Amino acid sequence: MPLFENGQIIEDTWQIAQDEQVLPTGDVLVPLSRLAEGLGRNGGGRLGVILSTADRVEDLAAALPRLDLVCLTFPIFRDGRPFTQARALREHLHYKGIVRVSGHFLPDQYEFLLRCGVDQVVIPEGSDGQVWQDAHTRFTIAYQPSLLNERAEGLGFRRWLSA
Repeated sequence: MPLFENGQIIEDTWQIAQDEQVLPTGDVLVPLSRLAEGLGRNGGGRLGVILSTADRVEDLAAALPRLDLVCLTFPIFRDGRPFTQARALREHLHYKGIVRVSGHFLPDQYEFLLRCGVDQVVIPEGSDGQVWQDAHTRFTIAYQPSLLNERAEGLGFRRWLSA
């Protein structure tokens, strides 16, 4: 599946570890249930973990310094828990690695994902990259607090807009 980062489609070098199979070499994403196995491997390559919406990001606190990527999964586009998980990783756990999302979400949610600290999104196969690029540049002003380096738009600005 295509990987979208910073408004561009990029190459995905990560392999997903399948259940009941030996961990592949190189950059590998493991489910939370296999994290201990991934942390214990002696091969080269980076390590990432895949979280479901039922997993608590706080449980990763001890392992986060050794993880290069955390992948959050949207089971359906109406489920907002990955937004909360991404924000908790950045704000509360101070995670500096890559936060990726996969699953079912919409291009309209892309900017909100960025504001919550997400770096990469796995877009559905066959998606038009231009739709995702447009979603990246559509909004230039937001009132909500963000993890992006943005100047806050406060009440005074809103009053100026309504005048």
